[in-house]
Amino acid sequence: MKNLFTILIAICPLVSVGQAGYELDYEHASKLADVPLGCIDKAYPNKLGQVLNDAQDLKSPENLHPVFYGCFDWHSSVHGHWLLTKMLNDHPNTDLSRRIAANWDDRFTLLNVLKEVNYFSIKNNTNYERTYGWAWLLKLQMALKTTKHPNAKHWYAALQPLASLIVQKYKDFLPKLIYPIRVGEHTNTAFGLSFALDYARLEKDTELEQLIISRARDFYLNDKDCPLNWEPSGFDFLSPGLQEANLMAEVLSNEEFKSWIKLFLPKILKSKFELSPGQVLDRTDGKLVHLDGLNFSRAWCLYRLAKHLPKQKALLVQIADSHISASRDNVVGSHYMGSHWLASFLVYALEMRAEIVK
Repeated sequence: MKNLFTILIAICPLVSVGQAGYELDYEHASKLADVPLGCIDKAYPNKLGQVLNDAQDLKSPENLHPVFYGCFDWHSSVHGHWLLTKMLNDHPNTDLSRRIAANWDDRFTLLNVLKEVNYFSIKNNTNYERTYGWAWLLKLQMALKTTKHPNAKHWYAALQPLASLIVQKYKDFLPKLIYPIRVGEHTNTAFGLSFALDYARLEKDTELEQLIISRARDFYLNDKDCPLNWEPSGFDFLSPGLQEANLMAEVLSNEEFKSWIKLFLPKILKSKFELSPGQVLDRTDGKLVHLDGLNFSRAWCLYRLAKHLPKQKALLVQIADSHISASRDNVVGSHYMGSHWLASFLVYALEMRAEIVK
């Protein structure tokens, strides 16, 4: 994969959106990688999100989750590991890649992963991190599979029991989900399906792929007149409307999608389509800072939609760039309530941009 396009971050002078389109070179990649590197071993503060059955469940984060115990919560640790694995692949044979690889050799062991797997067998915790953390775990496993580092096969094999467990959980859960969850936070169904679909296609798991396609069509095919003007809600880091469109762009054929988007989100096809970035007034508040993440996740959705809507490409890329510009300076060196997770969102948005803006 080609290196990412970069929107210069806080250490660099700001540029206008129209000039955005720089490669994420080694210096900038290192700055972003330092964010998760600074927290994957930081156990506290920690939001465990577990159900306590008795006093025996009161254990340290590292004891409960020997791989993913840092970065404030499990899912942020997982997608921090994804970011670092991507950087390892994008910048091989560098000090950064060597630092990451040495860490992964110690972290991705079968014993550690089996302890992570065991956590999901604890009473009242079998659906832990459904489906946001599940989706990012599969995203991480995809990165490990496609990484060219000579040790990557060992890391991938070590994590496979957990990835296989998550896949089975999707297969068990989705047939029972009657209604999609249309929120702007972790439980959003469209987001949870999008990464899982990518994983199913990479792994050639046709059962999972067809299940996701079938459920996505059940949930969303008849949707019309998305009230995008109702977004965002105050704590959103995902756009319910754009995440749905992002998923359906990958589920439907090109012709089906063009017909569907005309009914679901007709305003996105207009030459005067506008969408203002979310605003954050207090970045020490873990919920309010979600809006920085919303700007990045909206951007990655808009880049993907630009791929499927070539007539609207220039405008959609411009709007996506404006969203990245609004929050890019609040990743490196920001308050921990945002910094423990925002770098992953920025990097994924830039990855999507790199696929669209050649």
